[in-house]
Amino acid sequence: MKIGLGSYAFRWSIGIKDLQPEKPMTAMEVLDIAHGHGLGLVQYADNLPLDRLTPDEHIALKQRADSYDMTLELGIQSFDAKELARYIPIGERIGSKILRVALDAEDALIPVAELAAEIRELLPDGKRAGLRFAIENHFNYPSTRMVELLDAVSDEALGVCLDVANSICAGEWPMTTVRMLAPYTINLHLKDYQITPDPYGVGFRIHGTPLGEGRAEIEEILACLSHCPDDMSCILEHWLPQTDDMAATRRLEHAWLDRTVAAAKRLVPSTTAD
Repeated sequence: MKIGLGSYAFRWSIGIKDLQPEKPMTAMEVLDIAHGHGLGLVQYADNLPLDRLTPDEHIALKQRADSYDMTLELGIQSFDAKELARYIPIGERIGSKILRVALDAEDALIPVAELAAEIRELLPDGKRAGLRFAIENHFNYPSTRMVELLDAVSDEALGVCLDVANSICAGEWPMTTVRMLAPYTINLHLKDYQITPDPYGVGFRIHGTPLGEGRAEIEEILACLSHCPDDMSCILEHWLPQTDDMAATRRLEHAWLDRTVAAAKRLVPSTTAD
């Protein structure tokens, strides 16, 4: 696989909702950091939306990536036909082969046949731009419904961006999700997590860890994806919790990334040289 960095690895340094740093990390800075770690690509998600950049800035980002011998991918949150159409030329401009769309609870309210028809209508433009649409299993979109959607569209230009932990929120154990969606996977989001009992016995909480330090069954996940092409991208993310000291949290993002990249290079068969 081609190991890359997802922009959500720097959720707090980029800024999200009301938690905005004084100087948010830029798309170019994320690219430079990924290059510094010897990674082969960057996937810019909805927390760092590339439609806020100008075409000239897209070209500059692509030129920097080319100089590093890296590739770029992009993504949006929730299905919006107009937004997806707007992102297709951006994807073509930066040379992306993947346009990731994270589906969630509001998308689950759309009848599968209706959503399939809207996606099918956009696929020709995506294909002309060299893009495949990768539908991500997000927190509240059941994998059974995603399989129904993929089968309804039935086009090789549409596949799954498989996140190995998101669907816990949808009531699925991770390996259940992986086995269900592996046949459709064209993009991988790899993260790790831990389940910690409440000290007073009031249930438990799920929280992130650096890759290889939690419960994610990485060997089993990769075995389920052994049929995927060698150059399929494996995007590194993590669920670093916020703290009362956000400056310290943002510094910790770098430390977690160091450990995550080291684990990925050890655990994931990679087409990217160290």
